[in-house]
Amino acid sequence: MEHQDLLSGFVRLHILHHAVEGEVYGQQMIEELAHHGYRLSPGTLYPMLHAMERRGYLTSEKVRLERTYRRVYRATPAGAAALAEAQGKLRELFRELIHVG
Repeated sequence: MEHQDLLSGFVRLHILHHAVEGEVYGQQMIEELAHHGYRLSPGTLYPMLHAMERRGYLTSEKVRLERTYRRVYRATPAGAAALAEAQGKLRELFRELIHVG
């Protein structure tokens, strides 16, 4: 991902946004992020998900899918609060970058 140091924060916000709406899993997020122009490999995304879980933004559990398991993630209350705070900061940044009222 070009400019990874700048864009990784946006990726984390995308993840939190979807995890607040409902459970998410890795491949689903890879595909969702690709719709927004982010090309992440599992080797990039999964460490990011694990780090977000360690920091208390996400919680996860293994769910059984027929013969296999999938790890699904949900936002914690701390993750939802962090997203709400980031949304306010993002609105402020958007107004500044785009020169809107």
